[in-house]
Amino acid sequence: MRFILFFFAFLFFSGQGNSQNLSFTTLDKSPLDVVMYRGQDQTAVARVIYSRPAKKDREIFGNLVPYGKVWRTGANEATEITFYREVMIDNKVIPAGSYSIYTIPKEDQWMFLLNLETTQWGTQYDDDKTVLRAPMNVSMAPKPIENFSIEIIEQVDGGTIFMGWDDRIASISFEFTS
Repeated sequence: MRFILFFFAFLFFSGQGNSQNLSFTTLDKSPLDVVMYRGQDQTAVARVIYSRPAKKDREIFGNLVPYGKVWRTGANEATEITFYREVMIDNKVIPAGSYSIYTIPKEDQWMFLLNLETTQWGTQYDDDKTVLRAPMNVSMAPKPIENFSIEIIEQVDGGTIFMGWDDRIASISFEFTS
């Protein structure tokens, strides 16, 4: 099989001339990142795919990201989370599956939104497809966070999703249903 793939690659590139004709895209200004959360037995629990915009000396919350409005929670395509098992967030059962994440930042509290639509451009939010609205805790970051970041920390029987950027860290916890 490798020989066949090598042969076709050779034919393709030899027909195209040399590698000087090859062009690669430049790096995205808000690079894509993935967070994978595994349980103690190493089985997949959740995965988040998102883009990481930079602060670049800008005022983020209340300016670039307005208070009280739906935010794509990152950059580019909508941030996507896949739960590989059923979880509970804010006393609501969330079936295993993929969802987009949006948030509504406010100064002292954020709203976490899970939406059924995935793979769309981040600003194409359809409220009719939102399956969860839940409050998030917000705290001040101990130091400025240059690039928007997401992390999932293991908790007993669940986890906590942390989102940090600029001077804020927002979090929401989830529990396993079984």
